[in-house]
Amino acid sequence: MPESEIKKIVIIGAGNVATNLAQALTKAGFDIIQIYGRTDHSAKALADKVKSSYTSNLNDLNMEGDIYFVSVVDSALKDILKKINVGDKLIVHTSGSTPIDILKNSSSNYGVFYPLQTFSKHKKLDFKNIPVCLEANSDRNLKLLTSLAKTISKNVKNINSEQRAAIHLAAVFSCNFTNHMFVIAEEILNKYNIPFDMVKPLILETAKRIADEKPHKVQTGPAKRDDHETIAKHLNMLVNDKEYMEIYKLITENIIKHKNQTE
Repeated sequence: MPESEIKKIVIIGAGNVATNLAQALTKAGFDIIQIYGRTDHSAKALADKVKSSYTSNLNDLNMEGDIYFVSVVDSALKDILKKINVGDKLIVHTSGSTPIDILKNSSSNYGVFYPLQTFSKHKKLDFKNIPVCLEANSDRNLKLLTSLAKTISKNVKNINSEQRAAIHLAAVFSCNFTNHMFVIAEEILNKYNIPFDMVKPLILETAKRIADEKPHKVQTGPAKRDDHETIAKHLNMLVNDKEYMEIYKLITENIIKHKNQTE
């Protein structure tokens, strides 16, 4: 299948990643010929955005696609793939933590197309600077995916399954866990009738610093400067919230340990 033949795309999934990916590919000039969603409502909502047909029945999957993107939550991926076989058509999943081999029974041509970003249906992102991690079961398929990925992103990487799993783990720490810290911060501030907006400039400045520096170089705070008096005060403030106290202690101890190892 030459590169020029990737024109028609079927997207299996209608969630956050699928929504952003479908819109980016449509903007790049590809024809999304079908959207599959768990319900007619979810499938139609995305199909309307990219002027596509839709279905909520995998038995009605359009077999005229040049490539099939399976973009569903990881917990549903295995069951979905059991119901899909597209012959020799190229099929890819968009999961960060799932090995490529999960696709081997769905087609003789398969790969991974993993965009490294946090997505929302309600916020359309520019794919231009989003890293896209690719893997394929042949050089030809990798070439096809690379050509496709470069139409929407300037940051395309050849990443194997083991590397991708490490990237996904790092993403959980740097995105999901970090956001949960914001959740905890908001709850603490709410107890004192202080709006979360108070710490937003601090959060944004922290994120800006790592654009040009390694994270350990810009670490600040009481643990970094061995301010045990302030640490004790903070722990005392959390005395009635044992879970958050344990989180505070664990992270503080890890920062101190890391500081002692790197200095």
